[in-house]
Amino acid sequence: KMKILISKHPLPLVLLLLQLLQPLQFQDNERRYDLPPDKADEFEDYLEEFSSTGPTRPPTKKKFIRLSLIGTERTLSDSFFCTDTVRLKNVHNKSRCVTEHNFIVMPYDDVKNLCYTRYVECKNGIKKCHRSRLPIEGVYCKLRRGTTLPDCDYDSTYKMGFVLITCRWQNSIKKLVPVHVNDILVLQD
Repeated sequence: KMKILISKHPLPLVLLLLQLLQPLQFQDNERRYDLPPDKADEFEDYLEEFSSTGPTRPPTKKKFIRLSLIGTERTLSDSFFCTDTVRLKNVHNKSRCVTEHNFIVMPYDDVKNLCYTRYVECKNGIKKCHRSRLPIEGVYCKLRRGTTLPDCDYDSTYKMGFVLITCRWQNSIKKLVPVHVNDILVLQD
């Protein structure tokens, strides 16, 4: 049986619990994996990002390309496009399915240049997005069912329209870099 402690002064009790639980968070820091050196660093970065609770790491070109850009090798109107591509590109939030995601067909340098266009309103109403001047092709993914990898199942919707992206300043290179595809504004007929 578990006993419940009752106190007129809950703060000391909370501090005691936090002190007792704190060592449990970092018990397995000294992991060693039998991976080739070129893959070991990448895997360690993945583990750090996956288990991190602190500030996010700076955005990178490689990460944006992996998570947001696609080619035209596959039919974009394929109903399984999102489910397959989300799995292939490992799109998730700490192993949980993302509720929606956009993939776009656009060269990275063109996306990067969008960071220097005027701010426009994002999908959520905040005026912090940048819009493409020309229409692009993309696919909008909406979670149909599932909560954790690999059981995420998505509806796929082909879109042709103006892309909205968010950007962030990266101190190491002193430039704005693309971080997220916010939406694709469909062209009206």
